[in-house]
Amino acid sequence: MTLESLIETARAAGASDLHLEAGLPAALRVRGDLATVGEPIPPATLLDMARRALGPEAWPRFLERKSHDFSRTISGVRCRINVLQTVRGVGFAIRLLASFQATIEKLNLHPDLKRVIHAHHGLVLLTGPTGCGKSSTMAGLIQEINTADTRHIVTIESPIEYTFRPKQCYIRQREVGRDTPSFEQALVDALREDPDVLVVGEMREPETIRLTLGAAETGHLVLTTMHSATCAEALQRITASFPSEIQNAVRAQLADCLVAVVAQRLRYRQDLKIRVPELEILIPSHAVRSFIRMGDFFKISQVLETGADHGMWTFARYQNWLENRKAWHIPDTSEQAEPDAIEAGAGVGVVTSPVLHSAPSAVSAPPSPAASPKSSGPIEIEPVEGGLREVLRELDR
Repeated sequence: MTLESLIETARAAGASDLHLEAGLPAALRVRGDLATVGEPIPPATLLDMARRALGPEAWPRFLERKSHDFSRTISGVRCRINVLQTVRGVGFAIRLLASFQATIEKLNLHPDLKRVIHAHHGLVLLTGPTGCGKSSTMAGLIQEINTADTRHIVTIESPIEYTFRPKQCYIRQREVGRDTPSFEQALVDALREDPDVLVVGEMREPETIRLTLGAAETGHLVLTTMHSATCAEALQRITASFPSEIQNAVRAQLADCLVAVVAQRLRYRQDLKIRVPELEILIPSHAVRSFIRMGDFFKISQVLETGADHGMWTFARYQNWLENRKAWHIPDTSEQAEPDAIEAGAGVGVVTSPVLHSAPSAVSAPPSPAASPKSSGPIEIEPVEGGLREVLRELDR
């Protein structure tokens, strides 16, 4: 039993998540429901899996924090992995991400969603419960910008889930904990890096929210996510995260910089055998901005009902559109994600996997140095985990 074989089993079953716990069988989440498969996994087996997956550099950090997040392509599947310590031993919580290139069309999203990234400054907020596909939708929006416009994009993520090869855009991606100590520090840094588009993986802490709103207000297009069920609830949660004495100012700032709020959830279609995203889209009309400033978030649902002319969608109206839709993209379960190692000069405009070379492991073996012939041309160095120390090691070879 290996981590690769378990992920292959999860992919074959169409699972979105794989849970591994010492002394228990593997659990798969398929279409929102959990089911166990196989025999209980011995604690020693999971401990060995964790050591191999994390490698010698990340293992001490795991021992210190008792958890560690990272992303990797395993057996052709792009995975977001959390390794955690529990009362039984070491466990895994693994999210299986889309193996295909994330685009608005391939995610079966409405073309109206492309309008939200036409703005050149302001806040685009994606919201929804855990596991509703926010990361994939975000990747689709970034890829839309990448193929249609010439902008400088800086992403701040924890961890990086999709890596983008530049096509029209100049793209920099930073991972919290590896490339920057925190979301807050990365946001402060980003304002000095001449970005056109900022992508903030998730707004959790009040300071992150404050800096994100400030960036949206100072001439940058900011895309970010948070957890809430509806557009109105997301706006209310942003305001409620601040002390009461400054909430009026926060609401005014939010009303001025808002471009769109997109609430998302997934619904299984029995006829298609896939889960499709349902959206609620809020566009800040004059009335919406007024309700936000006054804190009348409960009135936003009324505007959504009558705001079709402004490009707004309620869940009910979006469901009607889905029922009438004829053309669908059905993911190919045999399709594999790009490998972690990205060859220099390879094709552009493709959503691929982050480059992770930090430690040898049984999950993905780094290429042999002898496999790369020396060239008399300029030296091209791929971005690698490990920073300057790793680059110097490569040059010494």
